[in-house]
Amino acid sequence: MKRTPILLTAGALAALMTAGLLTGCGGSGKNGSSGDDNKLYVYNWGEYIDESVIDDFEKETGIQVVYDVFETNEEMYPVIEAGGVSYDVVCPSDYMIQKMIENNLLTEINFDNIPNYKEIGQEYLDISKGFDPENKYSVPYCWGTMGILYNTQMIEELGVPAPTKWADLWDERLEGEILMQNSVRDAFTVALKSLGYSLNTQNPDELQQAKDELIRQKPLVQAYVIDQVRDKMIGGEAAVGAIYSGEMLYIQNAVKEQESDFTLEYVIPEDGTNYWVDSWVIPANAEHKENAEKWIDFLCRPDIAKKNFEYITYATPNKGAYELLDEELKQNKALFPDLSALTNCEIIQYPGEEADALYNELWKEVKAN
Repeated sequence: MKRTPILLTAGALAALMTAGLLTGCGGSGKNGSSGDDNKLYVYNWGEYIDESVIDDFEKETGIQVVYDVFETNEEMYPVIEAGGVSYDVVCPSDYMIQKMIENNLLTEINFDNIPNYKEIGQEYLDISKGFDPENKYSVPYCWGTMGILYNTQMIEELGVPAPTKWADLWDERLEGEILMQNSVRDAFTVALKSLGYSLNTQNPDELQQAKDELIRQKPLVQAYVIDQVRDKMIGGEAAVGAIYSGEMLYIQNAVKEQESDFTLEYVIPEDGTNYWVDSWVIPANAEHKENAEKWIDFLCRPDIAKKNFEYITYATPNKGAYELLDEELKQNKALFPDLSALTNCEIIQYPGEEADALYNELWKEVKAN
């Protein structure tokens, strides 16, 4: 496993803030600290940056980075909403960025301070307009698809055809062999697309059908997981799993290194999926906004973006970094699929407060059954 740089969990950090035991998270503002303009408080996914990149940034800028991590968008959002911890720069996903914009939790970025923004490919900025219509609040960091990873040997032994669509994950011969994403929107994407519906539907009847399908699938599911799907599949512990395309390079290298007697293949389901973008944003209560913009600019520098990609293995939207990659990586279609070929694919959007509450309530019912 890659090392995850954790100083404190968000909950622990918030608790210390509330208790008045920690005052370093902020400038001369509400958190009572002063003289820390050379600080930057970063909130990112676990295992989502090369630690040496943080060191490089600190050395070049003299800015001290305080780094904290989250596991899901749904874990991150209430922390930012509560405002008890003043993070300066955060890396949410598309639909959650849209929700944060609509609820006035973000501030517009001053792109004059981010000259390396020009390195972000226009096609990814166009995709970003699906959640940030004027590209005023976010800068793409990583992107990819969600698809099906399957163990070719186990599939053959089970007498199951290689999966080509999400609906194949309801095959009863796969009982106990399926790994699903432990995320409300990702899980509902699988069910909704298998039914032929939009993954952004707000139709209560369609969402109820998707919930019923997920409950019907549960006896076949070995576990709902997040990062663990990667390691379980590498270890031959399951036959199929819903997974993010960014895991593929790590998986391919790991299987090769351990000289496994099986291969793992990745397919983008023909019934459609989501293509996603994780982007850097600046919370409205950030107390070191210019430092945050320096951070974003640094990560957009092609050599840094390439270094980061080689560690986290999630596709970069940085065209300068892409050009620095080996030709074999450029041609890896699991990592860098042809966007024009992604038929029936959508970006996940925030459906509004009422529909969002319905998604969450139905997900609770799925998990409770």
